[in-house]
Amino acid sequence: MQTLVTGATGTLGTALIPRLQAAGHEVRAASRSPPADGTADWVELDLASGDGLAAAVRDVDVVVHAATAPTGDSETVDVEGTRRLLDAAADAGVSNFVYPSIAGIDDIPYSYYEHKLAAERAIEDSDVPDTILRATQFHEFVADIFDTLSKLPVWPLPTEMRIQPVAVAEVADVLVEEAVPEPRGRMPPMGGPQVHTVGDLARGYRTAKGLRRPIVRLPIPTATFRAFRDGKATCPDRAVGTVTWQAWLENGRSPSERSDGAVGAPAETT
Repeated sequence: MQTLVTGATGTLGTALIPRLQAAGHEVRAASRSPPADGTADWVELDLASGDGLAAAVRDVDVVVHAATAPTGDSETVDVEGTRRLLDAAADAGVSNFVYPSIAGIDDIPYSYYEHKLAAERAIEDSDVPDTILRATQFHEFVADIFDTLSKLPVWPLPTEMRIQPVAVAEVADVLVEEAVPEPRGRMPPMGGPQVHTVGDLARGYRTAKGLRRPIVRLPIPTATFRAFRDGKATCPDRAVGTVTWQAWLENGRSPSERSDGAVGAPAETT
């Protein structure tokens, strides 16, 4: 089976490629800036402009659309780029368009989440058969934030925000299972094993790193942070992940310790 992975140099894309290959897929990895070498068939793809779309989807059976732009122009990449990719996938006769999304995007007034929701709707309105899996924030993404924050002498944080981090490897495993010609439509969301406050996560990180930085509560009186505080980004009834935050800190590698360059947001901007 020929499978296209967009955002292939991002955190999720990096986890997907070896798992898809181990499951017998012929992987075509797409990125705006492909690496010079690699085990996959790499193609250059820019979703913002549409450059490379025809070559990326040629003879592809399944698309796993992991590309996103959380800190960039998410409307151009996540909404318009997804529509471009869907049009190309329809022309290519793709059997299943697999889309990793984010838990809680219906209830959190944040422009990036609104664009992810618009992308979901475009996928469901398309003629291309689809599978949509929402997941909570990755351990890797949370650790990247704390890695940056760790350089400060004091950590000002919205400590009452609640999130439910999950290991990217576990989300990738589920997506590989769904990267088949038979679409599943909208799947139940996938959350990590425990709901935490940001304060709890910061204290766990601080202990694991042997740091003594004071944590100061930073109230942020906006609707977005109120929704996070109220747990809208969590799905406690779908706590299907098994790797806890503490176990990940003890046994995994934080983004600052990784060598593959796949850090930060859930997927690569492309």
